[in-house]
This record gives sequence, C-alpha cells and structure tokens, in this order.
Amino acid sequence: MFRRFRSAQDEPAFESLVHRYETELFGYLKRYLGSAEMAEDVFQATFLQVYLKKEGFDEGRRFRPWLYTIATNQAIDAQRRNRRHRMVSLDQRTGDDDVGALVEMLAGRDETADERLSCEEARQWVRAAVEDLPDTLRGALLLVYHQGMKYREAADVLGVPVGTVKSRLHSALLKLNQSWQASGNIP
Repeated sequence: MFRRFRSAQDEPAFESLVHRYETELFGYLKRYLGSAEMAEDVFQATFLQVYLKKEGFDEGRRFRPWLYTIATNQAIDAQRRNRRHRMVSLDQRTGDDDVGALVEMLAGRDETADERLSCEEARQWVRAAVEDLPDTLRGALLLVYHQGMKYREAADVLGVPVGTVKSRLHSALLKLNQSWQASGNIP
C-alpha cells in the first residue's frame, strides 16, 4: 500500500495506510506519551513525516518498523517540546490491557472482593513500576510485549542491534522482579 502511494502519489492509498495503522499506532503513542491529546498530535506529525519523507524510504525495508521509528522520534520530540518527563502512563485501561489480563489470569476467575482489590493494587503497582523504568528499558518493553513487535522490528524502531533489545528486555524484567520482591510482594 505504501509503495503504491509512493510510486503513484495515490492519495486514497495514503488514506488507507493511515486508517490501517490508526488504532495500533495511536494506542502505542498514547501509552508511550501518557496523554491522548499528545498522542493525537504525534500521530498526525508522524504521518506528515511519512508523507514528506516517502522518497527517503529504503525499498528493502519493511514499512511498519520505519513507521514506528518515525512515531517514536516524533514522541520524543513532543516530550522535549513540552518539557515533560516520565510520560508513559498505563493508568487508563484499554480494551486490550495486557497487564490487567496477566494479573487476572494469575489470580484466577472466581474472585472475591478482596481478591479483586488485590488484583487492582497489583495492576497499579505494575503500571507504576513500568513508568519508573529508564526510557530505554521501557521503550523496548512496550514495543515487544505490548505492541507485539518482533525483536528485529523493535531493534529497527529503536535504532539498536537485536541483542541490545534482548538485553534491555532482560534488564527491564529483572528490574521489575527486583522491585516486586523489594516491595514485599513475594508470593
């Protein structure tokens, strides 16, 4: 679709491209930035850059990692412009809340009110712990585990080798585990 737009300046193809990635990319940006308003702005800026830089796209590359690279860079720029730090927020639940699903799966289906409260506390703890991760670790974690990207795609987006993505994921999970144990939540 992108190639069709790029070669023929096919505006309907570009529109289809925007609609194809709208939900997925907007969700990523919303989690990355912690703000739906900023995510909307960055989403628009991302596709503006795709439009403007279409000639610079390497034909041998896959479109999705290139798109996420642009989106991530636009998000970083937006954070700098707004002088905000710690922008990732997992507080607002979405229909595909992976953290919530994981906690619910571990907790089981038949929950008492106490168990539901405990699960919600665990969700809040996980969200806060992910927010406290360094940007490099949090970015790798969100791309691979939440966006479902393959290591190679995440590496392309982050502009690092695949081994670096793997080590960042390992470090992120290790930090989360250590933080969980230090908080007294040892099962």
